[in-house]
Amino acid sequence: MSVNKVILLGNVGKDPEVRYLEKNVAVANFPLATTERGYTLQNGTQVPERTEWHNIVVWRGLAELAEKYIRKGTQLYIEGKIQTRSWEKDGVKRYTTEIYADTIQLLGKKPDATADASVVVASTVEEPQTPPFAEDDLPF
Repeated sequence: MSVNKVILLGNVGKDPEVRYLEKNVAVANFPLATTERGYTLQNGTQVPERTEWHNIVVWRGLAELAEKYIRKGTQLYIEGKIQTRSWEKDGVKRYTTEIYADTIQLLGKKPDATADASVVVASTVEEPQTPPFAEDDLPF
């Protein structure tokens, strides 16, 4: 048995890029920053804060939620799985590691004054997060 589970709490680095593919399937991607606070060791050594950037990918309903409500600076709680894919460009094999989110919760203030809290929590338990086509066909 194995487990591929990622939990992140961070801030969106830029507005989501949303695309609609065949059969109107939405896919969105955006960067998420998580920051570990700096601290001082007992001997006085300062350890600076450290920010890690994560590439988030969401499909279907979550992509539509991202398009409507997620903006640069939005604080999010995300659950998903880590996935690495590769492609070749100019004869060089390249890799990227992404977080395929299956749960997103918007934190902090509501996206707008009329938004209901139930709108800003979404999960795609019923929707598979595997793309409906080959990974090489991804538009990003």
